Amino acid sequence: MVWRVCLFVITSLQSFWLLADTVSGAVPAPATGLVYKEPFNSGAITQLALGLIVVIGLIFTLAWLLRRYSNLPGQNKRLQVIAALPLTAREKVVLVQAGEQQLLLGVAPGRVNLLASYDEPLIEVGEKGILL
Repeated sequence: MVWRVCLFVITSLQSFWLLADTVSGAVPAPATGLVYKEPFNSGAITQLALGLIVVIGLIFTLAWLLRRYSNLPGQNKRLQVIAALPLTAREKVVLVQAGEQQLLLGVAPGRVNLLASYDEPLIEVGEKGILL
């Protein structure tokens, strides 16, 4: 589906650029038949701006699609970090929702310690990770 939309956009822009070339005031050279165009006419600037907008739009669209539809590791809905409190530059306390339980973890370089486990949540979390 996405590749069809991209193909449609590219072919539409190609036809627009061909139209811009005919309107941009290209003048054939008298003896050789070669076409001379001004490098900075309105058609070239329009083509550059539209191409830049399309490329930036494709980058954002592909990033959004990748984030939305990829199953990357670490995107488990049943396990999420609710809160984190840095204690020092290298150590912190993290509250993690794991299913129906909330776990209070001490995180330091090279180790993770379970400090407490709560059956009743300390902080209520909604369906989309919003604090209630």
